[in-house]
Amino acid sequence: MRSQHDVDVFRVPGFRRLLVGRTLSFLATALVPTALTLAVIRATGSAGDLGIVLAAELVPQLVLLPVGGVLADRFPAQRVAFAADLVRGIAQLAIGAELLLGAVRIGDLAVLSAVTGAAIAFGTPTMSPLVAATVPQEARLRANAHLGVARGFALVAGPGIAGVLVVAVGAGWAFVFTAMVFGVGAVTLGGLRTEPRQAKAHTPTFFRELAEGWQEVRSRPWFWTNLVGHGVSNLAAGVLMTLGPLIAIERLGGEISWVVVYQAGMAGMLAGAFVAPRLKATRPLVVTSVCGALFALPMVTFAVPLAVWVNAVAYGIAMLGIGVLNTLWQTTMQRHFPPHALARADSYDALLSFAARPLGLAVAAPVAALTGSAAPLLVTAALVAAANLACLALPDARAITNRAEPDVRVA
Repeated sequence: MRSQHDVDVFRVPGFRRLLVGRTLSFLATALVPTALTLAVIRATGSAGDLGIVLAAELVPQLVLLPVGGVLADRFPAQRVAFAADLVRGIAQLAIGAELLLGAVRIGDLAVLSAVTGAAIAFGTPTMSPLVAATVPQEARLRANAHLGVARGFALVAGPGIAGVLVVAVGAGWAFVFTAMVFGVGAVTLGGLRTEPRQAKAHTPTFFRELAEGWQEVRSRPWFWTNLVGHGVSNLAAGVLMTLGPLIAIERLGGEISWVVVYQAGMAGMLAGAFVAPRLKATRPLVVTSVCGALFALPMVTFAVPLAVWVNAVAYGIAMLGIGVLNTLWQTTMQRHFPPHALARADSYDALLSFAARPLGLAVAAPVAALTGSAAPLLVTAALVAAANLACLALPDARAITNRAEPDVRVA
């Protein structure tokens, strides 16, 4: 078998289509929050209305992610991804039509946001199954790296593109454009040719498959323990995204200082995804644990706070670690879960991430109002370091190598 570090993934049939389809999906997803925020603010100027619309998208994601994992394991992942992006495109088109007609109703936007959130819950768990079904094992590390770069590019470019579109042509047309991007992405992913799925002797019930997916997760301590670490990192990210801009504006020179720090982080994440396949990490979970712990750095530098350039470097290093972590983690999951349970594992991974970050966003400001901003930052820094480095104590986490036989046991 060839080394996964010298495989030209672009020679793999179907990977270009997968990369283009996912890039369009990432970009369209990144356009929505900024466009929706600006549209609601322009329409009503109410923070309460904005909170209702954003919560309407988040709640279905949290509730339906395990359901999406079951569907993506039961049916071909490309069909589920096609349907999810198509539904999101239709929802964005409906929002755009309402805005263009000038009859903006918060209830309508909330319902359409809820439809979007449900589609995200169904589409998110298709990521790993699509890679596993399209790309051979020795090429998956580089495939995940390219997909990580695409995701990072979307996160960097999406808000800016959405802002320019809203200012230049209006929020309604911005949503029409987003719907078109979702539509093209859906068609691209829907036409993906993958390896045929192994037929099952019988089809278990939905609840049976849900329980089996949870059992697959429970049977792998290396997986669920790392999920806890990742959840704490996402909680810390929510705290930093709330308190970091306030500290930057009040104590580090204004809004431009936060822009510098944030862009350094985005550049670091892109660099991490690019570097990950070149590290030749023989023990990937050791590397991911250290990379996850790096997120403590900007929590500490903002708690002091230190100079803008120090915070920018710290956040850049932390996000470089996240870029490496995401790439190695996805590749490890795809290697050590059986294909028929991979989407359900992906759904639990996403569920903890989606739940933890909003929690951090919600609690940071009230806690800081009582204790000052330094205390929540330092506490979460300690939790991030402890939760991620504790994974190094697990023998089965240290035992996982890129040379070992894949563990695809069914518990």
